[in-house]
Amino acid sequence: MSSSAIDLPSSEAIARYEPVIGLEVHVQLATATKIFCGCPTSFGAPPNTNVCPVCLGLPGALPVLSRQAVELAIKGAIALNCLIRPQSRFARKNYFYPDLPKGYQISQYDEPLAEHGHVDIVVGGVQRRIGVTRVHMEDDAGKSIHDGFKDSERYSYVDLNRCGTPLIEIVSEPDMRSSDEAYAYLTEVKQALQFVEVSTCDMEKGHLRCDANVSVRLKGVEKLGTKAEVKNLNSFRFLKQALDYEIARQVALIERGGRVAQETRLYNPDLGETFTMRSKEDAHDYRYFPEPDLVPLRVSEKWLQEIRASMPELPAHQRKRFIEQFGLREYDAEVLTATRPAAEYYETVARVSGDPKTAANWVMGDLMALLKAEGKEIADSPVSPENLGGLVKRIAAGELSGKLAKEVFPKMFATGESAGVIMEREGLKQVSDAGALEKVILEVIANHPKQVAQYKGGKTTVINFLVGQAMRATRGQANVAMVTELLKKTLGGSETC
Repeated sequence: MSSSAIDLPSSEAIARYEPVIGLEVHVQLATATKIFCGCPTSFGAPPNTNVCPVCLGLPGALPVLSRQAVELAIKGAIALNCLIRPQSRFARKNYFYPDLPKGYQISQYDEPLAEHGHVDIVVGGVQRRIGVTRVHMEDDAGKSIHDGFKDSERYSYVDLNRCGTPLIEIVSEPDMRSSDEAYAYLTEVKQALQFVEVSTCDMEKGHLRCDANVSVRLKGVEKLGTKAEVKNLNSFRFLKQALDYEIARQVALIERGGRVAQETRLYNPDLGETFTMRSKEDAHDYRYFPEPDLVPLRVSEKWLQEIRASMPELPAHQRKRFIEQFGLREYDAEVLTATRPAAEYYETVARVSGDPKTAANWVMGDLMALLKAEGKEIADSPVSPENLGGLVKRIAAGELSGKLAKEVFPKMFATGESAGVIMEREGLKQVSDAGALEKVILEVIANHPKQVAQYKGGKTTVINFLVGQAMRATRGQANVAMVTELLKKTLGGSETC
């Protein structure tokens, strides 16, 4: 692997060029078993234990396509707004590498599962639509391990547990024009697939991997530049960093009068640079041909409709609905639909409370803060959405002040109890009885003659001090609105006298 360290061009030079970016995203489907056999897909098993004659490619072993893998692949394609083909076909993609025991990968070539989709993104307040060329199914290869052993300088080791793991490959159109747009696109893809439970998209476990194709051209020029492929980008941060570097590298070459080579490159995050892996001109001819051991995959309209009916509301539609139905800000809607459990939790709180905006504030604020402090996910919240909705409802009904609610909520989080149970046990119900409050107000007025005189002299902001004293006297249980109204009425009456 050779270094390509260069003197990067100025921001002004980069600004004269337009990047053209397309992504190829490989996603592991959330099946318990492999795509063509019954071996488990569990992560972390001892090397070469989750294998059988089928995924090892032994003579005479025949593949059997997993129905669950197909259903998940279809759900993923629908989530990306693709058209599902009534017939698709598997092919053999031939290449030779130590972690590919069959000598070929079973994939889809000219007849993919789905085509012509799109993903909508928003970057800098501007919405853009990124095309999805195709979604196709394939099996994964194994893993070559080049370090970590005492003799790694002489040998590479192979773990074939991953062989046969079901994947979908999502190929975008070259519609992205910046690393920010690529980041936003990958974020939307990941969120959509997680929402429909097609994949966990855990990048640390290799469940989501990304290759980027990038070229540059002068702004206003229609002809595409020569592209380089940057492979195996396994984090969102590395995707953005690799693209920014590769864009600058290509601009620098062109500005110096050089040419961009069509090649495959790797990104080194320690150096923040991309390096040549191999020339595209020397790349393998995969010699695709139809897989003779598998019949064509046919998806009937009935089966397709059954799959559609089983799917939840997609995050993009849910965000729009939350804004329109609940009056949420766009940012709040994005936070609350970041995951399916968060969206479902919030919607229950909003329904039970009858106050969607206040419900959003409690979910995004107090609840998420405590969950983060405890290292918990919202699906594991000790406070059920029904109980949080009940708390918000009590605030709106005047049964609980905002201050008291802030005391009650951590106790709900610690015990899992409802607000009503805690209020009853600790005597925390809000005081809204006018007679009881009038006694408190008369005491406050009697104990603070200086502030009363200031108020009557025209310094009306002193009312906040007097309200605070009344709240202190009632341990924060007084109805603030009633206290304020009664104070003004009492002080106004005294002034008239």
